[in-house]
Amino acid sequence: MQGRSEDPPSHSLDFERLSAAYDARQLTPTAVVRGVLSRIEVSQSSNPAWIHVFARDALLARAAELEQRRARGERLPLYGVPFGVKDNVDVAGAPTTAACPAYRYIASSTAHVVERLEHAGAICIGKTNMDQFATGLVGTRSPYGACSNPFDSRYISGGSSSGSAVAVALGHVSFALGTDTAGSGRVPAAFCNVVGVKPTRGLVSTKGIVPACRSLDCVSVFALTVEDAGSVLRIAQEPDESDPYRRSSNQEVDGARHAFLRCGIPRAADLRFFGDEAAKMAFRRATETLESVGAELIEIDYAPFAEAARLLYEGPWLAERLAAIKTFYERSRDEMHPAVREIIGGGARFSATDVFEAQDRLQALKSESAETWQRVDVLVVPTAGTIYRIDQVAADPLRLNSNLGYYTNFVNLLDLAALAVPARFRDDGLPFGITLIAPALQDALLAHWGARFHRDCAPMLGATQFRLPRTAGAKTSVAEEQRVECSR
Repeated sequence: MQGRSEDPPSHSLDFERLSAAYDARQLTPTAVVRGVLSRIEVSQSSNPAWIHVFARDALLARAAELEQRRARGERLPLYGVPFGVKDNVDVAGAPTTAACPAYRYIASSTAHVVERLEHAGAICIGKTNMDQFATGLVGTRSPYGACSNPFDSRYISGGSSSGSAVAVALGHVSFALGTDTAGSGRVPAAFCNVVGVKPTRGLVSTKGIVPACRSLDCVSVFALTVEDAGSVLRIAQEPDESDPYRRSSNQEVDGARHAFLRCGIPRAADLRFFGDEAAKMAFRRATETLESVGAELIEIDYAPFAEAARLLYEGPWLAERLAAIKTFYERSRDEMHPAVREIIGGGARFSATDVFEAQDRLQALKSESAETWQRVDVLVVPTAGTIYRIDQVAADPLRLNSNLGYYTNFVNLLDLAALAVPARFRDDGLPFGITLIAPALQDALLAHWGARFHRDCAPMLGATQFRLPRTAGAKTSVAEEQRVECSR
């Protein structure tokens, strides 16, 4: 594809405004698909968010089919909503590569979660780029090209669901699916100024997805608003009877009951910003915003969470990553990205004894961290303590990637739910985000408070020129005002 100047969307793709445009007949799904394909063509050569885009004729035929079904009175809750799918998620007839060309196969069936969304009227545009085998938080470990930050191409987009976050931020699609084992549905959200939902494990089926750690994997959702992500999640969590890890939840939040939030934050000694003063200041502003919308800040002991985070890549869960692709690894390891090969290959050093010892230690950490949930409703952390340039990650790929997992790696191990929400921009103009974390099946509580925080903080939807309606009286940082002014 040839690169040329960016062609921004003429209409916002957030659900509320897209639906209103459909209802007013200002847009049709056919027109939206044409616009999506045009924007992908414009940006793909400079920021390769997509590995595979479905044929134009097929997408237009899908749009026309939906228009006919709606004209017949069929109810389609995601009518004409374009979305992307991370390329470790199967779509029948399309290639799945997990960002490794040698692993490529044509999927014979569609992942359960994608089926549910298509059934609701959404239009799957294609497969998005990723860190190979969903191993990385940087977005640079792909032979299809590194996804760069939509706000400054020198910086990383975050991974492993890099293409999904970038595609939403650039206005290619309304939402995109990722996966999240160690933070891959949250770090890219923070770096790309979009929302990232990491639901409770088992709420969304992982059938039809190339596993990273099957016992920990989650499908994640990237969207422009918390409300949009919640709409996707409600449809996506339709029970899959064939998924042995399935769980269900019908929880709703009583706004009056939850008008006040006990919000845990790590003690100052436990916060890590890796020398990044802009991130440190951005987190301070975010906590002040939380207080302004009704949260009480309570310092908590972060040590059990930090130790659990280290277990993910320093413990025998690496062996589960190896088990997921063992046959391929033994046959074709030389075809893998060097950093990914080194990490996954490290799983071979663990014994069965190591597994049981680590499980025992994890259970102890769950018990230690349980005290926190007696004192607070949610835990709030920076989604990432810093952000790196692409050249920095190339020079030191493992250590810097590890730093990005300090606030994310423990969440699935401890069976928690998480929501990454954009906060006010850093003073250097880069995005910043926080993550709200709660015990399993408290996803609705996170959405309730995440939406309040987002509307008070975020002036922009991704990297588009569209803005989120703000809470009356909400303040805007100088960096945000400059960013909005430049987008006009």
